[in-house]
Amino acid sequence: MAIATVNPATGQQLRSFDALTDEELDRKLTRAAEAFGEYRRTSFAQRAALLRRAGQILEDEADELARLATLEMGKTLASSVAEVHKCAAGCRYFADHAEAMLADEPWPVEGARVFTRYEPLGPVLAIMPWNFPFWQVFRFAAPALMAGNVGLLKHASNVPQVALAIEDVLRRAGFADGVFQTLLVPSSTVEKIIDDDRVRAATLTGSEAAGRAVAAAAGRNIKISVLELGGSDAFIVMPSADLADAVDNAVVSRMLNNGQSCINAKRFILHDDIAEEFTGRMVEKMQALTIGDPADPGTDLGPLSSGDAVKIIDQQVRDTVAAGARLLTGGKPLDRPGFYYPPTVLTDIPDGSPGAHEEFFGPVALLWTAPDIDTAIRIANDSTFGLGGSAWTRDPDEQQRFVTEVQTGMMYINKSSESTPAVPFGGVRNSGYGRELGHFGPRSFVNAKTVWIAGEEQSGAPVE
Repeated sequence: MAIATVNPATGQQLRSFDALTDEELDRKLTRAAEAFGEYRRTSFAQRAALLRRAGQILEDEADELARLATLEMGKTLASSVAEVHKCAAGCRYFADHAEAMLADEPWPVEGARVFTRYEPLGPVLAIMPWNFPFWQVFRFAAPALMAGNVGLLKHASNVPQVALAIEDVLRRAGFADGVFQTLLVPSSTVEKIIDDDRVRAATLTGSEAAGRAVAAAAGRNIKISVLELGGSDAFIVMPSADLADAVDNAVVSRMLNNGQSCINAKRFILHDDIAEEFTGRMVEKMQALTIGDPADPGTDLGPLSSGDAVKIIDQQVRDTVAAGARLLTGGKPLDRPGFYYPPTVLTDIPDGSPGAHEEFFGPVALLWTAPDIDTAIRIANDSTFGLGGSAWTRDPDEQQRFVTEVQTGMMYINKSSESTPAVPFGGVRNSGYGRELGHFGPRSFVNAKTVWIAGEEQSGAPVE
């Protein structure tokens, strides 16, 4: 794939970039290794000050930076602005809390002072996707930089200007040369970078196939990896739910980021008692959404990221309908310039169809009905994915069953799934492994070193 900016609203290529040569890439890896030798010796206070400055730059330039995201991947301008502000909040959160999260952890051993010290690993390669082009990067970078690591960003090839802008923000915040670098390279180069001894860990947010490749390369090199992959989150609605609230959240969650988010609600599991009313309300709200230029403040739903994205989801919809699903609205690419697909609702999803087992990365809602909670849980767990999910019920016993029995990395009750700095984020099964954010973020790429000092009391001063 070319490293280029293509406006999804028009289909026009606006800028292209040359990939790094082997010599240029080698120099950047050397620079990262050298920068780590110095940066790891900085104090938490120094790192926090730099990260707070980065957050302030993000706040001050949110409108300008947001336009880059909208231009390159098509999300609405309002959501792009909100994403940049979220990155600023993430910077502040880890600047405030990472030192405590990484503090020496004592262990009660008689006659000795024993503790775990969390030390940085070195240069970490981050392979990041286009759908949240700022947030996905900063939710890795903020905690990793606070831990004393340095970052190497291989961003998606369709958001090169965002990738370069992130490096520029961190450079202007005062991070030294080499502490965070963008690598404009094709995906075919990732394995070679992971193989390089100067790179000590890797993290990927992306497809299941990409995750398998990165995990294999990291495992072969005995390097830590964190994977945040796809999802097909269940959104379960029971009779006691506040139906109006559930419908509103269902539409917002499914349409989030033009339907292109790993934690979008994708599979809607409706109890028989409320299924007809919920479905009618949802279809009505989907049909009322305004589709158009993502830079227009009146637009609810912008384009998908690429022409290929439209082809993939259109094929999935057509194959699911051919297998026996009912199409309630949408279901056909829009005949207009750009990469637009309408809000679409399918019900009566047949087993074995794409709708039953594949991730739909676009504005398509898939509906099931269930006569009881046992069936709802079974449908929710009938997936190779296990990222997040939500259940809408005011019954405490039902809430407890959903929390305990739905097999996901995250489960929300009467709230849609989200990614926020203070709360751990990640999945199970084919949705990946490891956790980001919360206290897991700073600890994802560290050496948890055991220190045992015989003959000292546990209250002794820390070893520097």
